[in-house]
Amino acid sequence: MTIDQLFSQTGPLALAIKGYQPRQAQIDMGKVCDAALKNQQQIVVEAETGTGKTFAYLIPALTNKGKYIISTGSKALQEQLYHRDLPTVYKALGSAKKKALLKGRSNYVCHYRLNQHVAHVPSDDADIMHQLAMVAKFATQTRSGDIADCHGIEDDAKVLPYVTSTADNCLGKECPDFDACFVRKARLKAAEADIVVINHHLFFADMAVKQSGFAELLPGADGYIFDEAHQLADIASDYFGETVSTKKVFSFITDARMLYRTELRDMLQLGKTLDKLESASMDLRLQLPHDGGRGDWRQALSSKPLCDAVHRVTKDLQFLNQVLKLCIERSELVEPMLERLMSLIGQFDRVFDISTQGYSYWYEATKRHVSVHITPLNIAAKFREMLAEREAGFIFTSATLSVNDSLGHFSDSLGLNPAHTLMLASPFDYQQQALFCLPRYLPPANSDEMPRALVGICQQVIKSAQGRCFLLFTSYRVMYMVAEILCQQMEYPVFVQGQMSKRLLLERFTRHGNAVLMGTASFWEGVDVRGSALSCVVIDKLPFIAPDDPLLQARMRECEQAGGDPFAQIQLPRAVIALKQGVGRLIRDSQDRGVLVLCDNRVVTRDYGQVFLKSLPNMRRSRDMDEVNAFLSTIE
Repeated sequence: MTIDQLFSQTGPLALAIKGYQPRQAQIDMGKVCDAALKNQQQIVVEAETGTGKTFAYLIPALTNKGKYIISTGSKALQEQLYHRDLPTVYKALGSAKKKALLKGRSNYVCHYRLNQHVAHVPSDDADIMHQLAMVAKFATQTRSGDIADCHGIEDDAKVLPYVTSTADNCLGKECPDFDACFVRKARLKAAEADIVVINHHLFFADMAVKQSGFAELLPGADGYIFDEAHQLADIASDYFGETVSTKKVFSFITDARMLYRTELRDMLQLGKTLDKLESASMDLRLQLPHDGGRGDWRQALSSKPLCDAVHRVTKDLQFLNQVLKLCIERSELVEPMLERLMSLIGQFDRVFDISTQGYSYWYEATKRHVSVHITPLNIAAKFREMLAEREAGFIFTSATLSVNDSLGHFSDSLGLNPAHTLMLASPFDYQQQALFCLPRYLPPANSDEMPRALVGICQQVIKSAQGRCFLLFTSYRVMYMVAEILCQQMEYPVFVQGQMSKRLLLERFTRHGNAVLMGTASFWEGVDVRGSALSCVVIDKLPFIAPDDPLLQARMRECEQAGGDPFAQIQLPRAVIALKQGVGRLIRDSQDRGVLVLCDNRVVTRDYGQVFLKSLPNMRRSRDMDEVNAFLSTIE
């Protein structure tokens, strides 16, 4: 059957899906995806919300011969694709292709580490002990080992480092539980499957393994489909660079202490050396600003106390290496620990080699840890070379790829040379379904008066919408300032990012039906709330990356040195894509109605504001909050 026939009113989709209606944009995308997979081409498709892009690429992947890898930007979409969308298309087509879901190793229970920590509980923290028991029970019942299926264990659960493995601490074939390993079983299933659903992080982890000379995790494929492709450049930068952190050191210390307590109990010097390394790592964090944040590592190294602190960590790592070498004949577990330790020593050595051009050296400090990142400023050449090594079709798609009616920024960032590009508008009637308001008399976006003005606007829309609001912020500081007042004054429940896991927050918000949800960057995308539970999205300001961000500054300097315009080529496109993602939370299907309130005058006072306005859906516009309140009062 042709693509036209497959998507037609009498085709298999129409027969299998209740209420199915052919959409020309979906058919057009299906055709270019089909051609890309058949002819091993690169294509870039922006398909706005409501286009039906998922089916548009799944149908060609299931009807063409060969193996296809589908990569998503989030675990949420990965789960939705595998558990909801793929079964629907499989049933409609009667497909016999084998399918598999493959996640990174940190998503699967590790039998060895679980058994170790059940036998020798690593902490007297009641949460960890309770969660260990939950995971131990789950491990006896699960076939996949995917910890997302373990009810009560959230993405940020304290127990996760103790019951999952990393590339560093995995024992591989030396593991006594190798045959039962959930990661191994998942990879074997993926190797045999025709359709494999992964995420972008796993794709690049696979590339990194391949480049290091080891066997790749993912077998070769005839085609690769990247959904949520707008995230690719940033994720690629992480994997083509390097990161060393005190968190990695503490993770190593935890595993080394387990070895000390179980196999090397008489090696008192090992215990003392681990204590000394832990103290040095804690001291390293204390050399950086107390309130955390990001900074330029090259500049930070001009501080002698900081340099001395890094040297102390390196020196203690090297001494630990000597101590562990004395034990190498006593346990087969010592050798893999030594390999991890040598890798850490090498990474700490490299954070002093700041002369390499083309990279940004920056640090990020949290309450407990510090990480140093060595990030390439331009990954286009590397990514292009990586694709050239694979004879396959490549589909890049997202609802938000274009800036100023062009896909050039996206293609250039990855070094793509697409055979076809396509921009497909949403079929939603935004003129009828949505209202866009830029309130009058707003103070400047970055002024001290702004939080108070935001509180007033939020109070109005929450009352008019009877809750049912997303309040999206560009900074935690402003979000918490506004939240403190709203939580005290509003009659509707207010859920704030950080109170619980993202999944639980969204579940409670949706289930309640009249709640308010406040979030920062991670809530601007990948959140799908349909129907009356969400009627209004308020955005505090245009989402420009903070101008003092060290990675942004380095990229802008490089752009300027090459004769480019850093603002137009780097800052503006990123902010436009981020805003489009935030706005995309509002209207999720043809029945949704809602209001977008943007509290940033710069869209009308600055020339670049037109770029933002042109990139937004064609909604009715207003500057009158009374009109907003009236519109919201009509939504049931």
